[in-house]
Amino acid sequence: MSTDLVTDQQIRALSADVLGAVVRPTDADYDDSRAVWNGMIDKRPALIVRCTGVADVVRSVAFARENDLLVAIRGGGHNVAGTAVCDDGIVIDLSEMTSVRVDPDERTARVSGGARWVDVDHETQLFGLAAPGGVVSDTGVAGLTLGGGIGHLRRKYGLSCDSLRSVDLVTADGEFITASEEEHADLFWALRGGGGNFGVVTSFEFDLYPVGPDVATCLVFYPADQLVECLRAYREYVRSASTEVSTLTFAGVLPDEELFPDAVDVPKLGIMGCYAGPVEEGLEALEPLREFADPIADFSGVMPYTEFQQLLDEDYPDGMRYYWKSLYLDGLSDQALERIEHWVDVAPSPLSTVDVWHLGGAIADVGLTESAFGGRQAPFLLGVEGNWEDADADEENVAWVRDCLDDMREFSDGSVYLNFPGFFEDGDEMIETAFGAAYERLVAVKTEYDPANLFRVNQNVTPTA
Repeated sequence: MSTDLVTDQQIRALSADVLGAVVRPTDADYDDSRAVWNGMIDKRPALIVRCTGVADVVRSVAFARENDLLVAIRGGGHNVAGTAVCDDGIVIDLSEMTSVRVDPDERTARVSGGARWVDVDHETQLFGLAAPGGVVSDTGVAGLTLGGGIGHLRRKYGLSCDSLRSVDLVTADGEFITASEEEHADLFWALRGGGGNFGVVTSFEFDLYPVGPDVATCLVFYPADQLVECLRAYREYVRSASTEVSTLTFAGVLPDEELFPDAVDVPKLGIMGCYAGPVEEGLEALEPLREFADPIADFSGVMPYTEFQQLLDEDYPDGMRYYWKSLYLDGLSDQALERIEHWVDVAPSPLSTVDVWHLGGAIADVGLTESAFGGRQAPFLLGVEGNWEDADADEENVAWVRDCLDDMREFSDGSVYLNFPGFFEDGDEMIETAFGAAYERLVAVKTEYDPANLFRVNQNVTPTA
């Protein structure tokens, strides 16, 4: 790590100019402050600014620009690629900016840039409302939303970014602006799926929808020796499923003695979903998912929406090692299902899974040119999740993810969901493929708002300047 990027005098001046703490490598809490969710990430920034508000963000951006520092932006710190931290540069840390203000009459919420979805759900569910989030409540609002945001309400209410009314952010030149359909409309378009390329988002304004407090849910597990048969039944089910139903499947060993006392080490297929509508209707609509075979376990039923949003949290603890990739699938042919079965069988970690997300519904209702998000017309998303604990097993687990993805490309047009990117070793070609026809327009917006590419520790769109 470089120690001469900035002087002690410059750092003292920055510390005097912000309300939040400025953490340096010599500070006792430095290692805790630089740690992010993915245990594979071990980066050492020159300093970390724990911002308390917009003023701290403006001053931090100016400091980075004036001293030519690499910039990482931390919201929830949950992105699998570890873009919330960088080597040598400055981390603009928003994790203390977590306020959520709900207007129940207007059905909107103003959410600060460091909030997590658990913060949003806690406030909005007081009024029986929700914004479309993800499927793990510890996930940061900012990263998920800027990358699109696929969650449990997606087929009824769309992506997280589809519910945005406006976004407040600090640009590379230190200007504080609001982007919406009415002002900076080109930037607003880019922020809905274009990632963290365009500035430091300090708050989001979301539309909210009636959800909960209780929802009908499905969480059922089948033995993976019947995976192909069950996924065929799933394929038939989703063909006529209403938009209120959002489901996904995940397959792996999933060793949990408490949940599966008689089948700890048995490979399993899980099916998870909820119904965004009346509970009784939902129970009936989800019932067929529980009848594909004799289940190993069935935890389906009615539960609070907030509880359902947190069901997977314990499966993704801080500090475990994660390497993920994704592909949009053209369909679920028998051949594709057989290949999924193969990759489940050869996974080196019992914690790893191969997932299939059913898309469509409200996601596809948004026009292809209305936001920067790609993949709206894909019927399914394949997620390949390498999850393991031992650093010595990094090589074999990363290779499994890559090999699985390469094998599954024949069932895809090659597009990927950038919130499940692994790391960015695939380079610009992956970014261009992900954005498709929107890429050149994104380049133009990036060139206007960040011509020097100050914000490049992300799914980077390179400006032409």
